[in-house]
Amino acid sequence: MSVISNTPHRIAVFCGARAGARPEYIELAREFGFALARRGAGLVYGGGSVGVMGAVAEAAFSGGVSVTGVIPHKLFERERPEVSRGEIFVVRTMHERKARMYKLSRGFAVLPGGIGTFDELMEVATWNQLGFHRKPIVLVNHGGFFDPLIGLLNNVVTEGFLSHEELSCIAIAMTADEALDQLGCAATPIPTAESVLEEAPPAPQHISAV
Repeated sequence: MSVISNTPHRIAVFCGARAGARPEYIELAREFGFALARRGAGLVYGGGSVGVMGAVAEAAFSGGVSVTGVIPHKLFERERPEVSRGEIFVVRTMHERKARMYKLSRGFAVLPGGIGTFDELMEVATWNQLGFHRKPIVLVNHGGFFDPLIGLLNNVVTEGFLSHEELSCIAIAMTADEALDQLGCAATPIPTAESVLEEAPPAPQHISAV
């Protein structure tokens, strides 16, 4: 299967390596991966093949766009990257994983996940706040998953530990397409991304140690 070249955007997706309690989380992940493919935008993700993470990677890869995973060696067996989609980089630490994902990406989408997902969100938001980068961040708040977090962040503003301007670096979307609009991915469909879904079987992934 050919991969669309000259990818204009690569979007990092932060999300859970578990499927969650409701099937809608996996459905959202697949929807996001296919939406990336329709727009010809590449995916950067945590390198695992399971849960929400695996679902978004599978959908994006099936759509024919560039898929890059980054995973620490310690998580190699647990998240089964040997069957993950795309080019997989195995790094030494979580810090290296996050730094590489940030460097490879032009923006960040946050889907449902756990503590690791929140850690990644808060770190990229902090980097924006401190001026280490200026890259868009979007919470995909499908079904109100992030409502408690949004309430907490608003309370942090109310209590004077964060300004409205600083909080505004985290946008909120309800759908995959709305999130990609806010991340600056062109809405023009890529014809090959639609047709490739029913074409040749997926090409094998490549795993690199870093």
